[in-house]
Amino acid sequence: MARRRFTDHVAKGIVTLGGMLVFQGILLGLTKGVSIVPPDGFLRIGQEFLPKSATWALGALDMRLGPPDLAAIAVPAQPISRRIRGWLIWLTLFALLAWAWTPAEMFRVTALFTDWRNMAEFGSAFLKPNFHDWDLYLNDMVVTVQIAIWGTVLAVVLGAPFSILCAANVCPQWVVQPVRRLMDACRAINEIVFALMFVVAVGLGPFAGVMALFVHNLGVFAKLFSEAVEAIDPRPVEGIRATGARRLQEVVFGVVPQVMPLWSSLTLYRLETNVRSATTLGIVGAGGIGQTLYESIRSFQYAETAAQVIIVVVTVVAIDMLSARIRKHLV
Repeated sequence: MARRRFTDHVAKGIVTLGGMLVFQGILLGLTKGVSIVPPDGFLRIGQEFLPKSATWALGALDMRLGPPDLAAIAVPAQPISRRIRGWLIWLTLFALLAWAWTPAEMFRVTALFTDWRNMAEFGSAFLKPNFHDWDLYLNDMVVTVQIAIWGTVLAVVLGAPFSILCAANVCPQWVVQPVRRLMDACRAINEIVFALMFVVAVGLGPFAGVMALFVHNLGVFAKLFSEAVEAIDPRPVEGIRATGARRLQEVVFGVVPQVMPLWSSLTLYRLETNVRSATTLGIVGAGGIGQTLYESIRSFQYAETAAQVIIVVVTVVAIDMLSARIRKHLV
């Protein structure tokens, strides 16, 4: 009898809740935008009116059912094949590290702690930078930035069309694969190697550095830009194709607008890295502050070397801050 009375109360509460909710909908529709006081027997929760009898019925029903049994909830297990694949990846990683331990002479890591006095003695020579010829150093740094700007711009201008040819969602495989292999070759060879080649071809000076940065970054931009192209939303391109547009028009109006913000961000990032790379090209006679820096180190003029390094660091930091502001507006 007690269970039957409890069931009757719950049923009455649910019926009352349904009727009151219908009444509430009509009331809210008639008084939309008007602040009203809840009628007797109602509780106002936000913009909703809930009957007190309904809250009692739902509370009683919740007490009857009780809290859920968390122990009975089964956590789905990953398939054994997926777990084995994860273990194999970690095992391969540790095997590679063990294979490269001796050839990389990682066992000499203790020398960083046992021979720290040698490093401290060498580093103390840089604590008194000499800015006597700061104007010459600054002029060389400006030339270094100019080398990086020209190398980056040339690489972007030619890297953009090559990136389209490298994108598998735009061009067929018989075009994509040969172009990708050519860009891999440009990217695999370091700038200093290209600088040596161009120094022999065109002579000493900044132009050799420009060409070295251009060829190397051509492969880098083609790789980065093509990955952005392959990640575009295909629906705008399909819509343009449906209008009867040609393939070039699909690329210009459907692909390029989607990737332009990311392309701009990648260009600014590579400009920063090219400024740092251009400082080392002077070692092989490709102009810039790198040549002055190399001569100072060879002459054991550590005070002058410290001044040049400070100028390089300040320039790179300034370019990084400027490019960060530009990226906020582009991306």
